[in-house]
Amino acid sequence: MSTATLPLLEAMRQVGALLQAGDLRNAHDRLQAIVAAHPDCVEALRLLGGLHSGFGDTEGAETLLRHALALDPNWAPTLATLGELLLGAGRPGEAEPLLRRAATKLPRAALLLARHCNDSQRPAEALALLAPLCASGAVDAELATQHVAALAALGRRDEAAGFYRRAVEAAPTDPVAVHALAIALGASGEHVEAERAAARALTLGAATAATHFTRARSLVALGEFAHAEAALRDSLRLEPRHVEAHDHLARLVWMRSGDLAQATTTLDEALRRFPGDTALLAAKAAILQGAGDARGAYACLAAPAAHAQAAPALLVRAGLSALEFEPATALALAERALQRSPASTAARSLLAAALLGVGDARHALGHCDILLAGAPDDQYLIALQTTAWRLLGDARHDVYCDYPQRVRPYRLQAPPGWPDLAGFLADLKRSLERLHDPHGHPLLFQSLRHGTETTGDLARHADPAIQALFRAFDAPINDYLAQIGHGDDALRRRNHGRYRYNGSWSVRLRNAGYHASHVHPRGWISSAFYVDLPDGMAGAATPDGCLAFGEPGIATQPPLHAQHSVRPEPGRLVLFPSYLWHGTVPFRSDHARLTVAFDLVPGAAA
Repeated sequence: MSTATLPLLEAMRQVGALLQAGDLRNAHDRLQAIVAAHPDCVEALRLLGGLHSGFGDTEGAETLLRHALALDPNWAPTLATLGELLLGAGRPGEAEPLLRRAATKLPRAALLLARHCNDSQRPAEALALLAPLCASGAVDAELATQHVAALAALGRRDEAAGFYRRAVEAAPTDPVAVHALAIALGASGEHVEAERAAARALTLGAATAATHFTRARSLVALGEFAHAEAALRDSLRLEPRHVEAHDHLARLVWMRSGDLAQATTTLDEALRRFPGDTALLAAKAAILQGAGDARGAYACLAAPAAHAQAAPALLVRAGLSALEFEPATALALAERALQRSPASTAARSLLAAALLGVGDARHALGHCDILLAGAPDDQYLIALQTTAWRLLGDARHDVYCDYPQRVRPYRLQAPPGWPDLAGFLADLKRSLERLHDPHGHPLLFQSLRHGTETTGDLARHADPAIQALFRAFDAPINDYLAQIGHGDDALRRRNHGRYRYNGSWSVRLRNAGYHASHVHPRGWISSAFYVDLPDGMAGAATPDGCLAFGEPGIATQPPLHAQHSVRPEPGRLVLFPSYLWHGTVPFRSDHARLTVAFDLVPGAAA
């Protein structure tokens, strides 16, 4: 080794120590000096580019990273760092080839690309990237999360749980393997086992923010809210910028208190410590909007969104807030985001919705067509498309939204073991009410107002009455599939006679309660099943409590109103396409309105 290289190696070692200690500003200054003295040092350029990215200087970061890549086009860390930067900037078309080149040498690059594929509803591609890494045993919490998400999206949750059970059998004291099993069990709805596995991983030495977060998610699903809150606070103590933990803690505190200031207290403390963290700001804005304060959410982001170099994701988040009260502002933000990131589906989706809000349905439809070419089963995009058709008087709206044919009510039969439907519904009511917090508040980011919603997947619940309910749903679901038949539209082209549940829950609406109009983006067929209703609702002359279809959940110009409604009756199941706008008309009664709902997606073809 020549003496000329020793100062550089020592300087890079010192930079590594500063980065390890979190002293980013001094690390940045040292790297600048190194690059000035050694302009061909690829790793110094890469690290400096990464720091510029972290400080919000996206353009400066890209310049440094592209210079590093020009010096060594095959250095996987540079490929991965630049690919990650471009993904964050909403430029996946440029990012993906870089990450694919790096993924063959660097597991981190494979993970970044797999996460992007999962987020883009391309789980098969994500699985192809991750399966070899998992088979080699190179599993950590992030990788396991994406692996499980890919399998779950493909309808293979049980396969994920089996894979990680075998991994734990092979290494029973490996905390990383046990944590991965907890992630897989949670995705499968086996929350009792998942919570135990996460707790065991903690005792084995995996006392990380991620492990506490995994445990908290299962505790929430089990209704152990106080313990879940403690686990989330443990996660944030270890990683105060853990955005998902902040999000879940705010949801939990809101659900228990209904106090928005209390729900965002911990997040506000983090923002005081890290005032320039736009991810935390965006998380707060989402929480404010989820609680119904869209104007407050927009105010939270207005200043950073006004910066010329604001990230496309931040512009979209601000635009989603503005969409609720000022579509023209949302339109301007969407156009800026799309200009900076032409491949961003989130920006284009916001743009389509905002165009409907300002009365330009024709251009909105063009953007819907582009989006649906890449995600033909996204039910929200189909809802935007059908709304544009309706505004334009396009006959295709009446095909997709043929309410008499596509919204079908069924009278459920009493399951075996119950002499009549009334007796079954009484038992079911008791089982469901045990899962509802009598003093709780609506979950954040949900359509319901003045009521509560359960947190676990009911289709996997062990209660006998709930299990019997989901078995009883099979006959009407199969009849619905037979009745809708086959065709080339968004509903019928996916019908091959099989289905699987993709989420199920119960809602208990109180006096003045209702559901704002909405769709289920990741569904295919959605539902409402009526368990218990206020006296007289089933035979009332008013629309109170009815299930109403056709009123968009976004602003349109001109405004559009509901076109169809179904009156609730105890024991009635209503099935309909997930892309139909639907909501519940407010009602007045001291007697709660108790329902069960689920989403279906196509099951494995025969």
